[in-house]
Amino acid sequence: MARERQLPPLSRRSLLGGAAAAAGAVTLTGTAASPASAATRDVDVAIVGGGLAGLTAARDLVAGGKTVAVLEARDRVGGRVLNLTLANGGVTEGGGEFIGPTQDRIKALADSLGVGTFATYNTGKNLLYKDGKKTAYATDGLLGSVPPIDAAGLANAAIVQASLDDMAKTIPLDAPWTAAKAEEWDRQTFETWLRANAVIPSAKFLLDVACTSIFSAEPRELSLLFVLFYIAAAGNETTPGTLERLTETAGGAQELRFVGGSQLVPIKLAATLGDRVVLNAPVRTIAKSGSKYVVTADGVTVTAKRVVVAVPPPLAARITYDPLLPAARDQLTQRLPMASVGKAIAIYDTPFWRADGLNGQVVSDTGVISSTFDNSPPDASYGALMGFIEADEARKYDAASEAEVKAAVLKDYVTYFGSKAASPTSFVLQRWNNEAYTRGGPVSIGAPGVLTQYGPALRAPVGGIHWAGTETSLHWMGFMDGAVRSGERVAKEVLAVL
Repeated sequence: MARERQLPPLSRRSLLGGAAAAAGAVTLTGTAASPASAATRDVDVAIVGGGLAGLTAARDLVAGGKTVAVLEARDRVGGRVLNLTLANGGVTEGGGEFIGPTQDRIKALADSLGVGTFATYNTGKNLLYKDGKKTAYATDGLLGSVPPIDAAGLANAAIVQASLDDMAKTIPLDAPWTAAKAEEWDRQTFETWLRANAVIPSAKFLLDVACTSIFSAEPRELSLLFVLFYIAAAGNETTPGTLERLTETAGGAQELRFVGGSQLVPIKLAATLGDRVVLNAPVRTIAKSGSKYVVTADGVTVTAKRVVVAVPPPLAARITYDPLLPAARDQLTQRLPMASVGKAIAIYDTPFWRADGLNGQVVSDTGVISSTFDNSPPDASYGALMGFIEADEARKYDAASEAEVKAAVLKDYVTYFGSKAASPTSFVLQRWNNEAYTRGGPVSIGAPGVLTQYGPALRAPVGGIHWAGTETSLHWMGFMDGAVRSGERVAKEVLAVL
């Protein structure tokens, strides 16, 4: 997570997903249809999933003169993008939150809907907590946002990062499985490669934290080829992806937040579609019937010429298809599990850490929370500390009570920010692993062998069924921008054949 051949601030991700709209924010109530008012429909295109991908596809298909029905399982739109309402009347992001340079499509969409952005709070020093020692460090010096580990570790980490960026440049974004060394890279885990290359323990620590911060997965869970593809995708059509861009705050994927919370974007987009969006309608079957498809959801049946499935691969696999999907597509979805992530946000009367010269960002080698951000509103009318619960730590607490998670999180916050962190005015928790229509996040992950053996089935239509979702994007896979791009791509794909 750094670009100038150094290592980034090990910041965070951007595409998770979520649930209710904020108090006082634009809502979908009264515009979306319920199953009772939309029992049967006959449209050009049925869209499964009311997240950014599905809604973007619907927008473009309607603009192309087609009729659509968007079937969303939840009682809200947004998918892995979610605003959580706070006791003080404010909102905070429980899912996808940040955007940054080269994430052009989510920014353009937000601009078109009148949703503004503001800079993620980044003034003051970061904190490194390692080996029981807390160190504050500036992010504007020679090393930028790189944590102050030993010189040998910094040198080793810089070499590793440069190597990853160089290898990523050789990855064809539309077909990473065709890279010259795809077979070699897809035979090994990221952990195996790191052990051979990040030979200084402190450098390995930085890369491990970077990995869990980006993927919400441990290095042992990921194919090296998948990691290189992800790095390569962290750019746009003219700007190559880099590890630094994935992890940085200023100049990176965590640079900006949305005024009013990120879920305002899908909420406002859905409002433009009106009753084309049907909530509380989980899709159960997609069956071919003559020249059309019959899509059956709870309380709703839609007949369509084409179907767009815009949900994560593991959830798409839980739909019953008739006829059966090709083995390659089904095997692919069996091998792309969701990563493991949660977000814990503690609310305080003020962002007290700022008075101590801190920006609220932590990198740690211990605890349930290993990375944090200042999630306070633009006017700093209250303080909000957000921490990611990821990978092994997320799984460890899946079955814990909210009180148990809160106690563990606040213990970490006190370690990082002092005794004032022990007494928040309120606390909100979003555990994506336990969400029925997500089951993890922020993205589906690829283990060794998946991309080279099954990758070609990722976007290939099956008859009249087309695939969208951030996992199918060529740029910013795993982020909100990737979701929007996938919706735009699949709409063009469908319009070309209708």
